[in-house]
Amino acid sequence: MSDETSVERDALPIPDYDHLPVTGLGHRIRSLGADQIDTLLTYERAHADRLPVLQVLQARLGELEDGAEPSGGDAAGLAPELAAGGAPGGSTVSPQTQGPTINPPSHGVPTNPAQPR
Repeated sequence: MSDETSVERDALPIPDYDHLPVTGLGHRIRSLGADQIDTLLTYERAHADRLPVLQVLQARLGELEDGAEPSGGDAAGLAPELAAGGAPGGSTVSPQTQGPTINPPSHGVPTNPAQPR
């Protein structure tokens, strides 16, 4: 393992590592190799030292040491269409595609048919 003060944020294999929730970390690190996981462990220990994060990283490192292979995914970010700002379904809302404006009737007006009499 390298010196704990030598890992800088710019050298991390996941650019937004500091902002990832623990629940998403396990998925993002599956494509990393043992050296990259070790880099994240070193950084985590020197900075936030969060126990749940250390546990996730150590568990994945153990899997790799036991023969697991990194997945083919991209740990650096979202799917290209999401990173570019596109919607996952490809649908966008615009004035041409939005529904009609609805003005609900005022309450307390005697001519309001939805109001009980």
